[in-house]
Amino acid sequence: MTPDERRPLAALRLHDAHVRRIERDLHDGAQARLAVLLMRISHVTRRAGDDAAALRELLEEARHEIARALDDIRGLLRGIRPPLLADRGLAAAVAELTAACSLPVSVDCRLDGRPGADAETAAYFIVAESLTNAVKHAAPTRIRVHLARCGDRLVVEVTDDGTGGAAPGSGSGLRGLADRAAVLGGTFRLTSPPGGPTTVRAVLPWAAEDSA
Repeated sequence: MTPDERRPLAALRLHDAHVRRIERDLHDGAQARLAVLLMRISHVTRRAGDDAAALRELLEEARHEIARALDDIRGLLRGIRPPLLADRGLAAAVAELTAACSLPVSVDCRLDGRPGADAETAAYFIVAESLTNAVKHAAPTRIRVHLARCGDRLVVEVTDDGTGGAAPGSGSGLRGLADRAAVLGGTFRLTSPPGGPTTVRAVLPWAAEDSA
């Protein structure tokens, strides 16, 4: 199958994965928390005659549920396209992403201007998913992110010094990264020998616009 023939299939897989993730996050996250909140408010209403201390406790629990539901919704929105990425670009969004990582992450950013919105979004999620995979599965001590413009291409590399042994077909997450690159007519390569290091490398058209 040629790269042009793979692009529609990759786009469909990527779309289906997005829909399933949004459905799951809404059902298991925000919707569940809001349902709990509704029950707590109903409980407060039924116990209107109770003492003030008990009512304050129930209202405080409801406040916490609201805060957690809002966090779930914010996380879901970040998974669609972070506002910082749209407002300030890939370098700023990746800096925020890596700062929140539980492991030391160095960022080598050599971007000349901003790539197209679709290439920028794909690059961001390739970095995000690579960081998540490394932390969850590879037990690294450090991670390095490299972003660069090479002519009309955007190069994205994430390298960790973990255990290695990752394979492109070992999970939907890695396949999703390959699909993101394929949809834009880019390339994706995973190098992960046993014992590490693991390097994810994607090369995307700089001005790529998703035509799928």
